[in-house]
Amino acid sequence: MKLTKERIVDAGMAVFAEVGYQNLSMRQVADRLDAHAGSLYYHVRGKDELLALMADRVCRAAYDAGTEALAALPADASWQDRVEAQATTLRRSIKRHPGGAHLLAESPGMLSSGALSLMERLLRTLLDGGLPADHCGIAADTLLSHATGFVLQEQDQPSAPPPVTAELHTDLCERFPLVMGPLIPRVSQDEKYTRSIRLLCTGFAALS
Repeated sequence: MKLTKERIVDAGMAVFAEVGYQNLSMRQVADRLDAHAGSLYYHVRGKDELLALMADRVCRAAYDAGTEALAALPADASWQDRVEAQATTLRRSIKRHPGGAHLLAESPGMLSSGALSLMERLLRTLLDGGLPADHCGIAADTLLSHATGFVLQEQDQPSAPPPVTAELHTDLCERFPLVMGPLIPRVSQDEKYTRSIRLLCTGFAALS
């Protein structure tokens, strides 16, 4: 099969899911494609460009998903609803890629038209919502960072929680009554994420 940039990115995503950001190499990607490592450089200049292309793919998928979610909203949807739609689809898109959050978190300095598109649309949403222009950049960056960090924790969570005996549970409740008590709700990750986005929007609204 002909070697193309898209196939190289496909292979890069597969290898990345197995070995992570630091351990990914062009040779491993070439092996996945049953090709010589040198042949990859006709299409991708090196590992940094490959990682940038991979991050861009995740962001472009998130942007397209956000476009669909925004189109499904009613015409009178608030700016908070529009932010929530974008943030929700961003999380879902990142989660579709094993290690996707690591990819975005580890490559913030790589220029990506997909990431710029996500930021541009968030900025427009916040500006149209009446937020002061000098706060919109921080607000948009906070939303994107929160989405990435939230998925990073989700993808790094162990498959099963550590075992806790009744004695240990009692001790923890005595030592950390706020953490172990009802102040921190035991809700699903979906609900926790949605509520966190709404809290952020409430804070942003206070600036206008």
